[in-house]
Amino acid sequence: MDAETTYEDAYFDYCPWDFGPRASAAQRDAQSEHQERLAKGGASFGPHCYVSPAAGVFTDVLRLGGNSYIAGHAYVTGEVTTGSDCSVNPYATVRGRIVLGDGVRIGAHSSLLGFNHGFAPGLPVHRQPLTRKGITVGDDVWIGSNAVILDGVTIGDHCVVGAGAVVTKDLPAWSVAAGNPARRLRDRREPAPSRNGTADGGLGDAAARFADRARMQAAGLLARAWDAEAGRYRDRPGTPATVRAHCDAVEIADLLLDSPPPQLTAAEHTERLRALQDPAEGLVPELAPDGGPGALPAPAPDGWTDDGAAEYHVLSVGYALDLLGSRFAHPVHAVGRMTAGQLVARLESLPWETRTWSAGAWVDCWATGAHHNLGMGATADEPGALEALFGWLSTRVDPWTGMWGRAPSPAAGRLQLVNGFYRLTRGSFAQFGLRLPYPERVVDTVLAHGGDPRWFAAGRQNACNVLDVAHPLWLAGRQTGHRTAEARSWAGEQLAQALRGWRDGAGFGFGPPGEGGSGPGRDPGLQGTEMWLAIIWLLADVVGVSDRLGYRPRGVHRPEAARSPAPEFPSHPVPVDNLP
Repeated sequence: MDAETTYEDAYFDYCPWDFGPRASAAQRDAQSEHQERLAKGGASFGPHCYVSPAAGVFTDVLRLGGNSYIAGHAYVTGEVTTGSDCSVNPYATVRGRIVLGDGVRIGAHSSLLGFNHGFAPGLPVHRQPLTRKGITVGDDVWIGSNAVILDGVTIGDHCVVGAGAVVTKDLPAWSVAAGNPARRLRDRREPAPSRNGTADGGLGDAAARFADRARMQAAGLLARAWDAEAGRYRDRPGTPATVRAHCDAVEIADLLLDSPPPQLTAAEHTERLRALQDPAEGLVPELAPDGGPGALPAPAPDGWTDDGAAEYHVLSVGYALDLLGSRFAHPVHAVGRMTAGQLVARLESLPWETRTWSAGAWVDCWATGAHHNLGMGATADEPGALEALFGWLSTRVDPWTGMWGRAPSPAAGRLQLVNGFYRLTRGSFAQFGLRLPYPERVVDTVLAHGGDPRWFAAGRQNACNVLDVAHPLWLAGRQTGHRTAEARSWAGEQLAQALRGWRDGAGFGFGPPGEGGSGPGRDPGLQGTEMWLAIIWLLADVVGVSDRLGYRPRGVHRPEAARSPAPEFPSHPVPVDNLP
């Protein structure tokens, strides 16, 4: 502000809507003189207009409808015609051949560019001719801050363009659009998802009805999975008893009944799960055929025992014991005795380019074992390994995808990449409360994957694939506002479909009807039910209606970090080069 500019003058540069009720007679006279000077250059103004003297207005034609304003530091050139009640907010750019209807709001720092450069290879760009198709915006349109509207675009009446959107194609009337490039998310006349659950297209009410229905049936669902003769849980009738089924039962009961499964007391559940742990390795093998504790294979040369079921049980049994108010009977020695050098060698040997999910699952297991060991107060046999894990991950992440491992391909898409990212970050960055290295790129990659109809078209979803998008969207959404509207739109579509998957008396199947292949398949059971209950919470929270469910995951799929990054290890991981 220079010496001749008063506070009130500068105020109207940034808050021009207040000029009518607050301007003094002298300020009104000054504004009239300013408009007269612009009129000499061919501008015309309806009644009650305001053009900030701090705006750069260098138009060939300017026709500003009544009750409209151009705020300070806006840049307006070319041939610009507006209807009434239009606003060009601070630092917005409006250039070229622009036609605005009535009631158009252009947010701060937005750009309407009604011209373009040629860029044929034969000449430098600065010598290429300009083209002008122009931009037309209908009535009652809100263009959010930092949006960009490109030449040749027509935006229909009653549209809303989200902040930061880049609009490259026409938008029909009543569109709500966002993203880069912008895409139509929904019709503005439809109720919108919201964080308070009051205007969510009915999703909030549907979520509440579903949760009530699930709670009423939870005890029967657990009884269905209990094998009274063996005294064990199985996923569903006709399948063998498993460690995971017992853990799933504990998680489901915690979500829906707020108590342990009624087949055993809390103490009995705890005793049975603790007794399954191998005291030498600290891992939990699968049950033996007779239902008793199983056996682990011999460890590999680096001391690690390769057993997929035992690795997942570090998560499922450890968190089930947490829910029961207990913990493992022994430290996870397979984790605690691994040196930093052995850990890095193991990380380097994982199949990142061929089976990224398997690589991420191993990281999830190891990091979760470290978490449980710290919770027991156990001192690692070889210090520095946990710091080495985060150091290695921080230096190996792909800044273009925000992920680790296999690059997308037309044939395989992003399935392995995204699914591996979920498992890796669940046990590491999410569990330990650390920021993702590139959260915006994660959102880009996950949303691109979420649009793949091979995995996410109606009727094709399974619990693993939806979870592995829902959790990254939720996690990254806590760290960035990047493409929030698109994330909420995707989550809303998936939530509406997920709520319809409940089977009375049986719960959820892992996959859709008709699915075979890997995983427990289409038949409803404990695993599908536990996973979909957590998925539904994550999707509902992204949409803004999770409070209507009346439950919140506290186990394997808990949203909050299970452990603070300090003081156990530094927030800035140490380098991994030259480790012994």
